[in-house]
Parts: sequence; structure tokens; C-alpha cells
Amino acid sequence: MRFAPIATSCIGILVADSNPMQSQLLTGALRRRPEFAVSSCPLQADEILNALESGPIHVLVMNADRGGQIDFSLLRRLQISHPHIDKILLLDTYDRGVVVNAFRSGVRGLFCFADHPFRMLCKCIQCVYDGQVWANSEQLQYLLDSLGQTSSLRVVNAKGDKLLTSREEQVVTLVADGLSNREIARELKLSEHTIKKYLFRVFDKLGISSRVELVLYAVNHGDHRDERPADAAKAISF
Repeated sequence: MRFAPIATSCIGILVADSNPMQSQLLTGALRRRPEFAVSSCPLQADEILNALESGPIHVLVMNADRGGQIDFSLLRRLQISHPHIDKILLLDTYDRGVVVNAFRSGVRGLFCFADHPFRMLCKCIQCVYDGQVWANSEQLQYLLDSLGQTSSLRVVNAKGDKLLTSREEQVVTLVADGLSNREIARELKLSEHTIKKYLFRVFDKLGISSRVELVLYAVNHGDHRDERPADAAKAISF
């Protein structure tokens, strides 16, 4: 793990990559910019968390693509533990599911070197640091389309049998997305009392006892989520 001293006037950047050579090249290029103070670490949860605690980091740049599979559970864990740090995800390619899941997991910018030169990554970092979102028109359309749908969290057992009703799955999804009971009731056009009844049923079926446990359950089983373009459903198996 390598750390660079961060001046108060600089944007503190942490580069997390599973490819040491790629990480070294990217870190070296970013360090040539005087407005950036750059550190790097391997793409491992403990390494990233330790690095975030070791210095003033403002922007986390992650190459989270592992053989074509993005670790969204890692992104969600980092968002929960460090929501104040802006996150940029480096991608080789993307589709609707990747874009929607990335922004749901707390990412503020998506960047593809296949589409843009390095200097645009510097602009992306600056924009995200300034509180903006970095996404192209296609990615924004994916997000707008997803807002028009009420997704559901499909919870199944080892045999693939559903454990929750469709409405209960919708409630769980909205809880995991951070909505309050009042907001969920408004979203689903139901009463708060009805939402509470659904939550009690879900707690009983999943063997949990609190809203916090429900959110942690969704996060911890994130590796099994698979958003399908056809119905925007996400699956959790256990």
C-alpha cells in the first residue's frame, strides 16, 4: 500500500485496483496533476477501508471489474461505512444493470477509458468532487427508466422457492434503498400502518427482528443480486 502526503488544498484520491501494473500507471499519471494528492491500494475490502481511515481521502477511484463481474456488495459496504467519500467506478463496458446498480450502490461517476482519454478522467474527478454526477446521456437514460419502475427484491431459498409476496419484496427493496415507512407508503400508495404490517411479516419470514437487520441482510447478500432488464427484479438466495 502506498500513500502520498495530502495538502489541504489538494483533492485526496485513493486508487483501488486488483491489477498492480494498471494501478501503478494510473496512480503515476494522476500524481502529475498538482491539484491531486494520490494514494493507492489493492482492490480488497480491508485494504480500502484501512486506506480510507489513514488519510484525508475525498474521491475513491475503483476498478471493480473482476473478470467482467463487478463486486456491488463491496461498493455498498463502502457507501455504508464512508458515505461522505465520492466514488468513481472505472469500467471496460457497461449495460443497463451495471449502470443502475452502480448508482444505487453509491457511485457518483462512471468512466470508460475506451470512450474517453485520461484528461477526461481528471475532469470527472473534479466534477464528482464538486458535487456533480458524471454519466453520459445513455447512462442517464438508464437511470431515468429505472425511476419509472418499482423494483422488487426477490428472496428465495436454496430450492428457488419464493419466501415473500411480490408486495413484501417491494417493501424490502425500498427499505434497503433507505426510504422511511412514510416514504414507502407514499411510493406504494399505501398507509404507514400497512407498511408496518408488511415489515413484521417479512421479519417473521426471514428470522430477523429489526429494520437494521433487514438492511444488513440485503447488503450482505448483495453478491446474489441480479437485476434483470425485463422486470428490474433482484434476487437473493440463501
